Amino acid sequence: MKKEGKLYGKILVPLEGTGHDASILKHVQKLAKMHESELILIHIADGWSARFYGEDSDSKEVREDREYLRKCAHKMEQEGIPTTWRLGFGRPGPELIRAVEETGCDLVAMTTHGHRWMEDVLFGSASSEVRHAVDIPVLLLRTEQKRR
Repeated sequence: MKKEGKLYGKILVPLEGTGHDASILKHVQKLAKMHESELILIHIADGWSARFYGEDSDSKEVREDREYLRKCAHKMEQEGIPTTWRLGFGRPGPELIRAVEETGCDLVAMTTHGHRWMEDVLFGSASSEVRHAVDIPVLLLRTEQKRR
């Protein structure tokens, strides 16, 4: 739900845990300051443990994902941007759509880079699923991968 008088009160930011994240975080940091927005960082854990056990998963990958989200949220908080995070489990597209519904965000800001062309052709990309399923604006930032 939109904060009174603010265009983007809450911005959902899907993170991959790759070098692409630096680009979207830099972009939404400026956007959030401009609109006095709250950021909600999300990563979808999709390893076998995450898919099978969901929130009960405590694999090394899931622990690393949580720590990564904490670190990214802390960095945004240090910049004066209210930030929360959440970890989803399973297929990225449906999980991101669910997060949009549950958080009441006003904008989804995510990267797109086409690095998995064949998989995207066969199964669709998360960004495509999200932009066709939600009723709020979706900002797609094309990035080149940078090392983190």
